[in-house]
Amino acid sequence: MNAKIWLVGAGPGDPELLTLKAVRALREAQVVMIDDLVNPAVLEHCPGARVIAVGKRGGCRSTPQAFIQRLMLRHARQGRCVVRLKGGDPCIFGRGGEEALWLQQRGIEVELVNGITAGLAGATQCGIPLTLRGVSRGVTLVTAHTQDDSELNWAGLTQGGTTLVVYMGVARLGDIRRGLLEAGMAADMPVAMIENASLPSQRECRSTLLEMAMDATAFALRSPAVLVIGEVARQGAVVELVTAAVGVA
Repeated sequence: MNAKIWLVGAGPGDPELLTLKAVRALREAQVVMIDDLVNPAVLEHCPGARVIAVGKRGGCRSTPQAFIQRLMLRHARQGRCVVRLKGGDPCIFGRGGEEALWLQQRGIEVELVNGITAGLAGATQCGIPLTLRGVSRGVTLVTAHTQDDSELNWAGLTQGGTTLVVYMGVARLGDIRRGLLEAGMAADMPVAMIENASLPSQRECRSTLLEMAMDATAFALRSPAVLVIGEVARQGAVVELVTAAVGVA
């Protein structure tokens, strides 16, 4: 594998959640460009590679996106196999799609490798099924931060009938609360706030839409964290919900 770039999802943090394909790419990599939220433990799969930190985190000093893209291009044109290692999945709020397009337009072979996204892993670790027959017919993944600072379509999110998973929302809990309440979501809608998904340091705070900002402050919730908003997040109710959904007496 030469002169190729792999955009690889490292998953939410637990190194055991890496896919076999991600491990293969890492083993063949000559250069690995790693994001801040990637667990360094996964680097055991690429002991011979040059590792370059290119972290990007909200509210912190970050490596400019244009620099990251030019660096990938330079190494690829020098004939090296490059892995761009991202937390979660590269195509879920990871800019994988735009990076792939930018590189392909410059004649570089690119392959995307999926990773488990934090919203799924964190919910599962808390015993929350994001979809559940008879309770939630789907799941909607959104980020609380938009490129142009525009507001989300709160009415659409409220009326969609799906479990809502919000990424990068810790700093905007008040805005999320206000937007969903004004759009008609029930004040007692269950919310799970999950910090450090899948890691030994994972913490969860169960609350309601009305009280989540206050509870998050008391809990000292910090990024990275995801919010799971919906009936499936009702604490202690999973067994009852499943029983009702499948009709078990």
